[in-house]
Amino acid sequence: MVGRAETARLIAVTSAASPPPVRRPALFLDRDGVLNEDRGYVHRWADFSWIPGAKAAIVAFNRAGWLVFVVTNQSGVGRGYYSEADVLRLHEMMADALLEAGGRVDAFYYCPHHPDAAEPRYRHPDPPDRKPNPGMLLRAMAEWPVDVARSLMVGDKDGDLEAGRRAGVRSLRFEGGNLLEFLGPELPKLTSGDD
Repeated sequence: MVGRAETARLIAVTSAASPPPVRRPALFLDRDGVLNEDRGYVHRWADFSWIPGAKAAIVAFNRAGWLVFVVTNQSGVGRGYYSEADVLRLHEMMADALLEAGGRVDAFYYCPHHPDAAEPRYRHPDPPDRKPNPGMLLRAMAEWPVDVARSLMVGDKDGDLEAGRRAGVRSLRFEGGNLLEFLGPELPKLTSGDD
């Protein structure tokens, strides 16, 4: 039987062991066209090619204490071109390559749904996770301690930028080139909280 003193100590230990999480800025990255060359429905490692500076950009944001998320529409699943297992396998290979470079993606979010999906289980008239809807970003914000005001969404399409705006995240369009060079000027500004 636990007495009052033991109960109080137990509560104090439990409270001290679980402080509120520190909110951190997050870098939300579209995948195809931002992290890898967009060759259309990329789902095999053999077809995957990193954008120059992509791994280095992720490592830089990791070192600055940011959370890093990939948020990607993968309608090729719903269209029957490849499976969710293919998406997961590719993301695992990306994670392994990043680990070798000293970096990490904290979570991969993908949306296999599409209004015209061939498979009924992936068909939805307006999938909440499919960009330009903000569902994937909002899910990450619910699951992780994200400081929304200091976060950033990077995409190469209007839908990516719109998803960021709808989630309350500043959004930048990446039009190609070296991702680290593109994001480099943003890192100190966003990390310090200055605008």
